[in-house]
Amino acid sequence: MPINTRPAAPPKLAQGMGRLGTETAFDVLARARKLELEGKSIINLGIGQPDFRTPENIVEAGIKALRDGHHGYTPAGGIPELREAVAKDIENRHGCIVDPGDVLIVPGGKVTMFFAIMMFGEPGAEIIYPNPGFPIYESAINFSGAKAVAMPLYEKTGFSFSAEEVLGLITPNTRLLILNSPANPTGGVVPKSEIDKLVAGLTDHPHVTIMSDEIYSRILYDGQKHTCLLSYPEIRDRVILLDGASKTYAMTGWRLGWSVWPKNLIEPATRLAINDHSCVNASAQWAGVEALTGPQDDVQKMVEAFDERRKVMHKMLNELPGVSCQMPSGAFYAFPNISKTGMNARTMQNRMLDEIGVATVAGTSFGSFGEGYLRFSYANSLENIKTAMGRISDLLQK
Repeated sequence: MPINTRPAAPPKLAQGMGRLGTETAFDVLARARKLELEGKSIINLGIGQPDFRTPENIVEAGIKALRDGHHGYTPAGGIPELREAVAKDIENRHGCIVDPGDVLIVPGGKVTMFFAIMMFGEPGAEIIYPNPGFPIYESAINFSGAKAVAMPLYEKTGFSFSAEEVLGLITPNTRLLILNSPANPTGGVVPKSEIDKLVAGLTDHPHVTIMSDEIYSRILYDGQKHTCLLSYPEIRDRVILLDGASKTYAMTGWRLGWSVWPKNLIEPATRLAINDHSCVNASAQWAGVEALTGPQDDVQKMVEAFDERRKVMHKMLNELPGVSCQMPSGAFYAFPNISKTGMNARTMQNRMLDEIGVATVAGTSFGSFGEGYLRFSYANSLENIKTAMGRISDLLQK
């Protein structure tokens, strides 16, 4: 039989795949690792994960779960012990009573945002999202076929939003509003006064569901208090809360997130979970119980270390030629304005990585309003931060 040597036709993918974006931080991480393997000295200020080990008591709880035989499927919504621990943690920290039956345990924070966007996104629908903001918001909205409506965040207000402006973006086609405070990539925190105004205005728009991404709610500075969207009874029946263990407990690789859903949405959310991933890793869930109910000393130590680095990075960024930076109020990111360097965000990102071995992420990776900015993560040692700033200073003075 003759062998067919004609090249195979490329597979025909669904149209939606062409609308699906990515998260540039992982692309930068891959490039940085490749350069490291080639022998180049790389300081990674791009990836958004704590540089601390998961606390030992949490690790031991995961190991014990495996030794105790927790090797099988769990309920799709999560083990009851973890759902109860999540509900109790929210009550203790925010004073909000949560039914554990409304809690859904998921493999990481992205799952909650993807489920929420898939529930409400379709052609003809509109979803409002922060810009600059976490890139998967816009990517998933576009994938769903809905119209992505940018909610601008402003440097002059510490990368908060204007409640009046957000309310002005709402139309009869708006299905979902995404909020994120403390925020990635800016480190901005929305003042409670602005959230109060937004919630008051949302009472006139009962057709809009709100997804509040509060994954960084434990990482705040200067005595600030977190404002949880579940604490507003007037919108409580349409708030989806996104949270998880990755940032607070340095558990990014464990892939453990949780969410709270309105009672009329927990069943479809659970159905999505069954179709998507069946359930979350059993030992990770038992580790999560220990994370929430065990000692919190390591969390406090980590936030204190981030605070020290934040102050050093903020000072050194503002000493760089052509660079200015707002003091971040939460998370572990700085978002300096680099527009006076003469380079756009992507050019500066690439030059810093290729020429001086410093990995950051261009602001445009977080939306069109990110042009002129870079995201720096201070989830790295003080020594590395200082060395990186010296390298950047040398580059900018050339």
